[in-house]
Amino acid sequence: MDAAATTHEHHGFMTLLAHLREDRRYLAMIGLGFASGVPFQLVYATQSAWLSEAGVPLHVIGMLVELTIAYKFKWLWAPFLDRYDPPILANWLGRRRAWIVVSQIFCMIALAGVAFGDPGHFLAWTIAFSVALGVAGATQDITIDGWRINAAPPGKQSVMTAFAEVGYRFGALASGAGALMIAQHFGWRVAYLVMAALLLVGAASAFLGPEPELDKLHHGEKTHPGFVDTVWTPIKDLITRLGPLAFPILILIAGFRMPGYLTSAMAMPLFKSLHLSNDEIALVTKSFGFGIALLATFFSAYIVQKIGVMKSLLIGTAAGSASHLALAWLAGHGNEFWAFCLAVGIEGFAYNFAQMVLIIFMSLIVSKEYAASQFALLTSLVALPGSVLAGFSGFIVERVGFVHFFIGTSLIGIPVALLAWWVWRQHGSAHWTQPGAETVDAAGAAGH
Repeated sequence: MDAAATTHEHHGFMTLLAHLREDRRYLAMIGLGFASGVPFQLVYATQSAWLSEAGVPLHVIGMLVELTIAYKFKWLWAPFLDRYDPPILANWLGRRRAWIVVSQIFCMIALAGVAFGDPGHFLAWTIAFSVALGVAGATQDITIDGWRINAAPPGKQSVMTAFAEVGYRFGALASGAGALMIAQHFGWRVAYLVMAALLLVGAASAFLGPEPELDKLHHGEKTHPGFVDTVWTPIKDLITRLGPLAFPILILIAGFRMPGYLTSAMAMPLFKSLHLSNDEIALVTKSFGFGIALLATFFSAYIVQKIGVMKSLLIGTAAGSASHLALAWLAGHGNEFWAFCLAVGIEGFAYNFAQMVLIIFMSLIVSKEYAASQFALLTSLVALPGSVLAGFSGFIVERVGFVHFFIGTSLIGIPVALLAWWVWRQHGSAHWTQPGAETVDAAGAAGH
């Protein structure tokens, strides 16, 4: 890296610190991002280690990926969170922040419910509270995205997003590595109760952040459109702006992370089958993976700026899928610790690179007026196909083994990469070469 690039990165880092000191919205965004990063892994990914220890069969663990179903269908109620006030708290905090606190309260209750369960003897209890946790966690994501978009003007959205990502990474680290390490030494009940307590960081951040001016304008309004209009209007707007390429683009988004969802469902059972301890898994997949994720985040931003979003999407889906071959190699190689680190590093870097490029792409095609609803729709679309197929992953592994399973998931990326190439060629990359632009400007360019 040359001196100019180093100076630019240093200047950018110092600028972020200056923003953090000057505006409490940014500090609140870190805390809210942290809270957003906690629930999802505890619904399924981290929980799968508990289920494995409890003796739950592999095919059941694979099917329990459906516990995250709320994240796939959050677009159904996201528009109502844009338009309706929660009782009591809205008079004090405003619409967005009140919904954030309400969702966090329900997250804490659901986490406590999971904590006092016993999946080895009463799996239904764990399933019920995990579904509730998924609904509350998905609602929290919707409301935090809505607050982020409305709390700052367009010129500050990129900084808000950067702080949100930093917070989210630390939240995911806590609910991943932190929960696994606590469970290793104090048990799963303590781990889940500690995670519930950590959500107080998000609640405090909701009080710290200011009420968006747009929320003040809409607070207390009594006239609301009907159910169909509330849900359909953001969808219609998105499809209209994307024009003839709407269907191919939505198919591309739906299939982009499909291989990743399949791999995530069986990664933890693979590691446990290699007799790796919770501490080893936490150290490599969460702590080491945390650094890998941040590196991939910065690298993806650099690549998108250099070659554009559509080319980056093509690279992301190809690299993200091909990286699963590293897990296939690990499954056949054994449980050497260095091999574990290498495989997780390769797969984690490619996964996070692809994920960040996809987020940038989706941010470019949503409109500002319906940003929260449309972003919830697109993220649900990302999750739905892959997680549905992941429900059958345990059956496939039981029949063909881990090696052939991960080879098969890598091949799924081929048709998705071809579709990304086709959309790029049909649309023209010039419309997608402004990743630094704010969402409203980029969406306008993309839609028209």
